[in-house]
Amino acid sequence: MDQDNNSEDESVGPSEEELPCLPPGLSDGEAMELLWQLRSQRRQSSPELPETVTRLTAPDGSLLYLVGTAHFSDSSKKDVATTIRAVQPDVVVVELCQYRVSMLKMDENTLLKEAKDINLDKVQHAIKQNGLMSGLMQILLLKVSAHITEQLGMAPGGEFREAFKEAGRVPFCKFHLGDRPIPVTFKRAIAALSLWQKARLAWGLCFLSDPISKEDVEKCKQKDLLEQTMSEMIGEFPALHQTIVAERDIYLTHTLRQATRCVEAPPNAHKVPAVVVGVVGMGHVPGIERNWEKQLNINEIMSVAPPSRFGWVLRTVMKGVMMGMLGYACYRAGGSLGRALLSLPAVQSVLETLRPPPA
Repeated sequence: MDQDNNSEDESVGPSEEELPCLPPGLSDGEAMELLWQLRSQRRQSSPELPETVTRLTAPDGSLLYLVGTAHFSDSSKKDVATTIRAVQPDVVVVELCQYRVSMLKMDENTLLKEAKDINLDKVQHAIKQNGLMSGLMQILLLKVSAHITEQLGMAPGGEFREAFKEAGRVPFCKFHLGDRPIPVTFKRAIAALSLWQKARLAWGLCFLSDPISKEDVEKCKQKDLLEQTMSEMIGEFPALHQTIVAERDIYLTHTLRQATRCVEAPPNAHKVPAVVVGVVGMGHVPGIERNWEKQLNINEIMSVAPPSRFGWVLRTVMKGVMMGMLGYACYRAGGSLGRALLSLPAVQSVLETLRPPPA
């Protein structure tokens, strides 16, 4: 699998999967031409693909095979593998950003443990990376993921790891990260919600306990069920749907279109239409289809507004209350124990956030 360092979207280095063995004594040019011919022979011109695959065409004739997945689904992994093996793509694009790329190379058991274990270090890291409110919201969403993981006994992102593995078996295939950076998404989502909406959302996520079966997950691959779920979500949190779903539809469309461009074929480097496989959650497929031929401007969905003075005052008051409670606890506990509490990294992190924003 090749790596493209000049593309606008993020790329990941090659996996360690074995590529076809070549006869000894070939020059670099001959080896490249032979591998290109081998891939062309493997590529099916009219492949029979799963129902979850949507085909889109770029203006230059390049093809995108968009695989809609459920993130906790074994059959989605099979859909991804079937599609990549059949079309032998030039590029594979997945719904991940650089902040979540570690899941591609972690084994299933480690991911299961990580998904279930939400500890103080994770809370601190989330707050430091995203700010207090966005960080806490990320922890709540991790709690939802941990709940699903515990219910199903399955780590998230299996279809992305499958895509990474299969791309490593295709000569010249590049692997791109196509999603908007998660800190931007969280910060824009939090900024779009009112204080009351934030409280309602946090309450709902904190007390999520409904049982989830593998059959429920597979239903997420049905577009009609998904559209119904999205409609319910729009009614309750329209701003949240805009930032987490609609804006990312635009960003994913942009990165997919950047990847779906003509490529150079050996030995003469003449341009030929590319074949691309995109792996995204089924909820993004309708939005990508709608945006595919539109003029898009991603700059406006990448900006994060600075916190308002009122918001800073409110957060400072809340932190002041927390620090007052902590101070009282230190007083009751005694001097040495109080100093020990104040030296904890979590407490130091809270103290650092009390600094006012720059004017």
